[in-house]
Amino acid sequence: MSTLLPRCARRVRAVLPTRADYAAMARAPRRDLLAGLTVAIVALPLALGFGVSSGLGAEAGLATAVVAGAVAALLGGSNLQVSGPTGAMTVVLVPIVAQYGPGGVLAVGLMAGVLLIGLALLKAGRYMAYVPAPVVEGFTLGIACVIGLQQVPNALGVDKPEGEKVLAVAWRSVVAFAQSPNWTALGLSLGVAAVMLVGARWRPTIPFSIVAVIAATLLAQALHLSGAAPIGTLPSGLPAPSLAFLDLSVLGSLISPAVAVAALAALESLLSATVADGMTVGQKHDPDRELFGQGVANLAAPLFGGVPATAAIARTAVNVRTGASSRLAALTHAVVLAVIVFAAAPLVAKIPLAALAGVLLATAIRMVEVGSLRAMARATRSDALVLVLTAAATLVLDLVYAVIIGLLVAGALALRAVARQARIDQVDFRPDLPGEHGEEEHALLAEHIVAYRIDGPVFFAGAHRFLLELSEVADVRVVILRMSRITTMDATGALVLKDAVEKLRRRGITVLASGIRSGQRRVLDSVGALDLLRADGREYATTPEAITAARGLLEQAGVLPGHHHSPRPHRVEKVGL
Repeated sequence: MSTLLPRCARRVRAVLPTRADYAAMARAPRRDLLAGLTVAIVALPLALGFGVSSGLGAEAGLATAVVAGAVAALLGGSNLQVSGPTGAMTVVLVPIVAQYGPGGVLAVGLMAGVLLIGLALLKAGRYMAYVPAPVVEGFTLGIACVIGLQQVPNALGVDKPEGEKVLAVAWRSVVAFAQSPNWTALGLSLGVAAVMLVGARWRPTIPFSIVAVIAATLLAQALHLSGAAPIGTLPSGLPAPSLAFLDLSVLGSLISPAVAVAALAALESLLSATVADGMTVGQKHDPDRELFGQGVANLAAPLFGGVPATAAIARTAVNVRTGASSRLAALTHAVVLAVIVFAAAPLVAKIPLAALAGVLLATAIRMVEVGSLRAMARATRSDALVLVLTAAATLVLDLVYAVIIGLLVAGALALRAVARQARIDQVDFRPDLPGEHGEEEHALLAEHIVAYRIDGPVFFAGAHRFLLELSEVADVRVVILRMSRITTMDATGALVLKDAVEKLRRRGITVLASGIRSGQRRVLDSVGALDLLRADGREYATTPEAITAARGLLEQAGVLPGHHHSPRPHRVEKVGL
């Protein structure tokens, strides 16, 4: 107990920002303030849109961007990260909101925050790097499809049909639109998306999302005054976020969603931080500190009526491209959004839902990196399969199952690939023969001794192939196994090897081994296979020593004549001859 508390205190201090992190905020404040303002302009329509898509309203999205953005900027492990509501998190939150309401979102956010802090204290950040790229690309593609489908009701100007499956909801929305078309909403949505996509190619530095939303809002107001069909807008006045009521009786059923939210927040935040590092020179994030910052942010945001948050790759990229160099930029982004919440709420409330749907449609399209998808598809069939399965599972099931399925399939395919690297080859042992020997003796030895070299891993995924190959050895007197090139061996591999040796011994064939490593010796001894690979308790460090022992056994059995150049091994029995 006396050592546990100091150890915990050191671990907590390790995930807290240092004075140097904050000192960097004074190096280029003008550039950081400008970058933060630009990011806020880009983030505003996204925060509104993701809040609406989550089911809790635009104010929830803004509260998340302000609170989580500020907390993560101050406590996170990256100097350039921008946090807030994201499309991926919205995909996870929609069914939670539908089933449990705002109280369920509050509980899930708090529980996810605690889990993220726990992961940070356990130094789990480094393990996120082991998630395969096809899994990341697959669920990114799936999330983009889900986000796009979620916008169909607002983009078509119809009331959102009942249901949780986005495919079914989108189809019912199309049917409702066909019965009563709202061409104004559809035109606004497609127009905003087109302006964003074309503008991003023409002038990437200009925040065309806010330009398109302002234009769509003005046009919608003009059409409304002219008597056109009504277009849905945000709730009037954007009421200040309030603390949601928490029903303690549902906490048990929210554990699984909380784990999903925490896993998504960890994965997306660390991926975003890695992208930010790659876009700069000299910046390197601390993964555990980033998890800690995201954990505290997810504890804070729901208390102010927000939703669980994570780092946003798109907004982080904008932050880096506009010259951000410290946490001041992300903090400025949160402050600007807070000013908008309190000063411009009536104006924000006039934004048409169709315009926000267009913003998110364009965002979903831009999430799909065609080059990365093409590279994964061309890399290997395994990568393509993992990508497609993960994307399909994200669309049909949910994100948690998608990631689990992707990881399991990727792991199984990786094991199969590793297992295929292992092989057993018959080798010519004549270069290893000590002393001078004629062709007749070489030929005579070759009739009775065969050597095999085992390369690669011998483990559960592919060890049974060795049993089949070794058991089919031709009718010889001695088999020498050269084991120095075995990279790894587990108990299954050792048991299979033991079975093969026992089958050979029952056929009267002696099996000797050379080059057994210390790690192999332990696992072989644990299953009783080591004694079968030694003659009279003696091990052979090299192949020539094993050949000498084999020749001695053949001479004792009378198969080979004695040879004065071939000293017989010490204490060798006639085993199986």
